[in-house]
Amino acid sequence: MSEFLAVFTESPRRARMALLVLLALLLLAPLVLDRYALSLMILVLYFAFVGQAWNIMMGLCGQLSLGHALYVGLGAYTAAALYQHFGLTPWLGMLAAVSVCVVVASMIGWLAFRFGIAGTYFALLTIAFAEFTRIGFDHFTFVGGSGGFFLKVVQQDTTDWLNLRGHPRMFFFLALALAVIAFLLTTWLMRSRAGYYFRAIRDNEEAARAAGVNTFKYKMFAIQISAALTALAGVFFAFYYNNLFPEQIFNMGRSIEIILAPIIGGVGTLFGPVLGAALLTVMSEGLTELLQKLGIEAPGLKQILYGVALGLCIMFMPHGMWPPLARRLGFTREAAEPDEGSKR
Repeated sequence: MSEFLAVFTESPRRARMALLVLLALLLLAPLVLDRYALSLMILVLYFAFVGQAWNIMMGLCGQLSLGHALYVGLGAYTAAALYQHFGLTPWLGMLAAVSVCVVVASMIGWLAFRFGIAGTYFALLTIAFAEFTRIGFDHFTFVGGSGGFFLKVVQQDTTDWLNLRGHPRMFFFLALALAVIAFLLTTWLMRSRAGYYFRAIRDNEEAARAAGVNTFKYKMFAIQISAALTALAGVFFAFYYNNLFPEQIFNMGRSIEIILAPIIGGVGTLFGPVLGAALLTVMSEGLTELLQKLGIEAPGLKQILYGVALGLCIMFMPHGMWPPLARRLGFTREAAEPDEGSKR
């Protein structure tokens, strides 16, 4: 918390005020939004959270994962199965889900980092694990196999925080809490010793190793933190949607959705995943809703929109939208110009 307070107090006053206003608006949003707008905000917060989880691994440590749907799916199935078959509250199911995902992430990390698999080959390894798991769950009858796994849907008029059953308003506040936790954790990591080691590995792993950084240890640390957070996103997904299909949750498209928000917003930044999630969700859902009202069916429109947004961002803003926007809005401290005496 001290690291976050330091970042908060060191930021420009305009940035501090904007952050407080944003938080206040989010807390008040459920009081004025209808059910559809509330569901849209839940999606924004969900993708902001899971994007921040991926951002820790790629943005801070430079390890490209294209199979993060693996941890969403494992987290979702673990908590949902424990709740459905054994009556275990999802809060305890979260602990089991995090444990499972950390173990799997450690296996992937050990295989990759111990044998020097990096870059594109590491990305392919993460895709392979996600696909193997999808095929396995297609035949795992304990959780429904390819036919799907369904949680009992209850009346939404009552709110049961213990079992995460109730009105979308409850899920909004849960998604907001997760997004805030991810934001605070990333802030702490950026200012911690581990965060500096992460960035050293990202910028030049050989130089970091020569300087005495245990690169294997800290890359393992990064993948474990990222997997643990993504597991929580999976638990949220399971109890919000109440149905799980291997083809849907482990799909490559799910992994792409996870990484788009931080890429569009700005990899390695604090607010990049939040901005990217807001822009992509509002644009895609808004366009879909507009076309439906016009009676136009456009299958695959969301994927086309994602591709266009990604292409434009790569061409014109390769570091994401947040860094230039933050400078324009005065949310960053620019280096002071040297005075005439120092020039001489």
